[in-house]
Amino acid sequence: MNYNEVQMAAPLNLGEFEQLILLAILRLRDDAYGVTIRAELADRAGRTVAPGALYTALERLETKRLITSRMSDPTPQRGGRAKRLVTVTAAGVEALTRALQAHQRLLDGLDLMGGAHA
Repeated sequence: MNYNEVQMAAPLNLGEFEQLILLAILRLRDDAYGVTIRAELADRAGRTVAPGALYTALERLETKRLITSRMSDPTPQRGGRAKRLVTVTAAGVEALTRALQAHQRLLDGLDLMGGAHA
């Protein structure tokens, strides 16, 4: 890849599910892994997410370099198994910020929630 290709690369677009996952990871900070992300999505977004759907999305976000993952130390609570902890990268924060700003621009002037955006 040459310099011009890097400079002209289109920004990544995020789907709604990817945005929710990134937001959940940011909220969870150092405790973001599959089980806690699913719980956060259920509690805060009212979304019941199948484990397979979540792990597929996490793989996709990692491929896009919007998150990174690392294995934790094994814990007795998990029968000696390690957790795959995830963190949002700077590129992930940037992509999420762009998506949320686009939503905000579309909401401006609308009265969808009792005047919250009018």
